[in-house]
Amino acid sequence: MKYSEKISNKLNELLIKNYDAEKGYLNSIDNVDSDRLKMFFKRRASERSEFAKELRTEILQYGETPEDSGSFKGSMHRNWMTLKSTFSSNDEEAVLEEAIRGEKSSLEIYNDLIKERDLPPSIDALLVKHKNAIQSAINTEMMKEEIVS
Repeated sequence: MKYSEKISNKLNELLIKNYDAEKGYLNSIDNVDSDRLKMFFKRRASERSEFAKELRTEILQYGETPEDSGSFKGSMHRNWMTLKSTFSSNDEEAVLEEAIRGEKSSLEIYNDLIKERDLPPSIDALLVKHKNAIQSAINTEMMKEEIVS
């Protein structure tokens, strides 16, 4: 496998995760009543859309083809979030818990990729920037969860 293909495959995995996260946040907007949470989810969705654009650009620079949609697993997670919030006594808390769980999953993928030593410095810096933003979102979501509880 060519080096450019190897890097693009790794970035495509992150790209799919970001598509899933963006769709998940947009789905979450419909499952909460709080205007503050709706705005928070909109900002997170917008951020993940921007991450996806940056990853697509990197993949294209390596002459490879970026993925164009999310995963089946992501779709199932969004459906689970909707179902869970429908039957939960505290919809907003359930939606926040699932958002935190999804973000922690994203963080693991970013951390695993950053640990690899074969990434160009520009991609490494981009991934660290994304990882830090995701960690910040997790911290903010956990604080909001405490407020909602």
